[in-house]
Amino acid sequence: MSETIQLAENERLDDLMTESGLKIIQSREVFSFSLDAVLLSRFASIPKYGRIADLCAGNGVIPLLLSDKTQARIDAVEIQPRLADMARRSVTLNGLSGQITIIEQDLRIYPKLAGNGVYDAVTVNPPYMPVTAGDQNENEHYAIARHEIHCTLEDVAEACARLVRPGGKVAMVHRPSRLLDIVETMRKWRLEPKRMQFVHPHANAEANMILIEAMRDGKPDIKLLPPIMVYENGVQIV
Repeated sequence: MSETIQLAENERLDDLMTESGLKIIQSREVFSFSLDAVLLSRFASIPKYGRIADLCAGNGVIPLLLSDKTQARIDAVEIQPRLADMARRSVTLNGLSGQITIIEQDLRIYPKLAGNGVYDAVTVNPPYMPVTAGDQNENEHYAIARHEIHCTLEDVAEACARLVRPGGKVAMVHRPSRLLDIVETMRKWRLEPKRMQFVHPHANAEANMILIEAMRDGKPDIKLLPPIMVYENGVQIV
């Protein structure tokens, strides 16, 4: 059962368009979720029961969406206090406090607190871009979400590898331009890519997103899934 929560100034309540009627707190002042998070929640191989970690959780959209397809406990790790607070209130609003826990923490530190191999699956929508000199002029919340200010790809892969159990799955969404770095870094941390799917704006456009899932201590054997087209004849179909 959902509960009443208080919206802060400049916050709004958005409908996640799910069968269960999930809603999420968002604000233009901080980074809001986009299609990459939705696609990752659909792509990830999620166990029906057990424990799941979502890293770089932002305002908690992925844990909320995953709650519709699993009864597993979900721990969502987010370093930014304001986003963690928004996520926590969204969880309360949807009556999911018994399933989803929002943890305000640095993902580089979290494995030391949680322990090694304690999760059956991990999802992560990390910052895509390396830090550049111009990032300091950007809104702080947007800069942290977009650029590797608090965590690099190496940090993300290490955290995922430490948190997931052997045989467990790690699902990530990222940019195709970083594909070789992603595969190389995952393998360094014994995360073997098993499924991959490119996302294109439309049929004649280059891919602008990639979904990739790895297995901890898995054997080399990757499946390339059919590509996703977001628009068809100018109409969004995803």
